[in-house]
Amino acid sequence: MVNLRLTFIFIFISATLFSQSKKIDTYSIADCEGAVNLFKSGNYTLQFTASGGQKSELVSYPSLADISDKNIVWVSYIAPNDGTLSFKATLPNDFLQLVILEEMENNVCDELSRGVAEVKRIYKGKDISSVGLDVNVKNGFLYPMKLTANQKILIGFATSEKSKGIVQLNFNFEAENVTEHALNETKIIDQRSDEFAPSFSITVRDEETNEPIIANLTIEGSKDMTALYSGSDIFLNVIRSGRIYIKCDAEGYFFVDKEVELVANTEQTVNLKMQRLKKGSSLQIEEIEFKPGTSEFMSGSEGKLSRLKDFMASNADISIEIQGHVYAVGENSLSAQKLSEARAKRVLMYLADHGIERNRMTAVGYGNTKPIYPNAKLAYEEQANRRVEIVVK
Repeated sequence: MVNLRLTFIFIFISATLFSQSKKIDTYSIADCEGAVNLFKSGNYTLQFTASGGQKSELVSYPSLADISDKNIVWVSYIAPNDGTLSFKATLPNDFLQLVILEEMENNVCDELSRGVAEVKRIYKGKDISSVGLDVNVKNGFLYPMKLTANQKILIGFATSEKSKGIVQLNFNFEAENVTEHALNETKIIDQRSDEFAPSFSITVRDEETNEPIIANLTIEGSKDMTALYSGSDIFLNVIRSGRIYIKCDAEGYFFVDKEVELVANTEQTVNLKMQRLKKGSSLQIEEIEFKPGTSEFMSGSEGKLSRLKDFMASNADISIEIQGHVYAVGENSLSAQKLSEARAKRVLMYLADHGIERNRMTAVGYGNTKPIYPNAKLAYEEQANRRVEIVVK
């Protein structure tokens, strides 16, 4: 197997610049909007947070009253073809509950809050540590689900309120009459109510080849647009102005996030370029900060750290080296070296504390010995030198 080497450069945005922009909510895995997107069969790890999400999402379902959303993790899946879904989820030393919902309209998270999403499977017992879908129906295992192409489902796992346990998920989708998507295939999702009105469009393309990529896109921040989409070209109408946040994920690529200012009744296009996971590729990630002179994360960093965690959980065969870098004038000092090491270790500990196996990660500090801008003069150049790099091997 060819090793992949991918460098992710984290640029830490200054608090001043951050405070000037409107904050987009960052959801945890305990929120429907923060659900981990799965793309393929495989083994995954999910960790409970021992805290609820931003809102109670099961209150509209009397049949789910015995399932507490005070400690729950969500997973979303869009079937690429017609097929059958089965899985096994195991939480050592604690119980697991299970609920599976099907999207009925166009926004499963909104439907969940309104009680519209259809409940397809439930296991409410608090007596076993493994649940799932299997042809052998017994002790927490329910019948597998038949899914049609592009069908969207939401899977919730719940446990005791104080648990920070790690769920081992073996996920399996067996497709029927499989026709693999070509790399340059276009999949158009047109949700416009008026195709003659100005459109808001999103295109997803390979950064090197400019070929279309079929990706999962989550839009947050707009009552009219918030939803999960699967396609390469998305077309929507903009009814009102505002700010949205787009999260884009595709198998074999690193995630891309983008904040967009919407202007009502105006033609707009957002082009998302995705980098394939291969040797030598690199990517910048914003919105991660440390408090000056410390390894403590600043408020606002959680969103991107969570995205990196989800990426690691969805790519269980990847190991990384976390490299710390600081900005300082002159020769590398002992304090700069130690600070860079501490920041790299803090990122490692965050990932480990949120379900990523420690043996997949190492942390190294480089002080100020490898600046991107050796003679930094501008604020953004200093910020670029003050970074954490993640090398996927």
